[in-house]
Amino acid sequence: GGGLGCCLAAALPLLPLLLLLLLVSPGRPVRAQNDTEPIVLEGKCLVVCDSSPSADGAITSSLGISVRSGSAKVAFSATRSTNHEPSEMSNRTMTIYFDQVLVNIGNHFDLASSIFVAPRKGIYSFSFHVVKVYNRQTIQVSLMQNGYPVISAFAGDQDVTREAASNGVLLHMEREDKVHLKLERGNLMGGWKYSTFSGFLVFPL
Repeated sequence: GGGLGCCLAAALPLLPLLLLLLLVSPGRPVRAQNDTEPIVLEGKCLVVCDSSPSADGAITSSLGISVRSGSAKVAFSATRSTNHEPSEMSNRTMTIYFDQVLVNIGNHFDLASSIFVAPRKGIYSFSFHVVKVYNRQTIQVSLMQNGYPVISAFAGDQDVTREAASNGVLLHMEREDKVHLKLERGNLMGGWKYSTFSGFLVFPL
């Protein structure tokens, strides 16, 4: 009688966890009470993840186990809303600057430098449309990854007042890789108002 009572007393604190294990179907994720992060079933163990992702997108469970989060979101879109001022484009770097951010999920696009810095390793999608205005010169715009051109686009029609150099690409990027736009050829003295530069994380690796 005494031995059975001791066993029951020792098992009482575990009853809520045992009941939860019985109610949950194996291999099926359920939602936490705050409906922010899933409870992930791994074999016979429950790993409850908090909602504080680390810099590389991983989240740490209450047991100290690092679990990769599939919900890390990274996206940006910037535009040029004003006309060109000569001091805003360096003759040395020829970086194409933007002055308004429409979307910046994760805050990985720096408006001042107009450079995107990858927060984690993964596949990223980028697109750009650089508009030349009242300019008869052909322009060449390149997407630069860590200082090297990856893709280029051209606009050279002399009979239109506005024309865009446009292109898009998927890139394999490591953490802290940098991407920006560079004017490789021609000039934008007429301005590049309405130009856009956008990108997002397709999936992490």
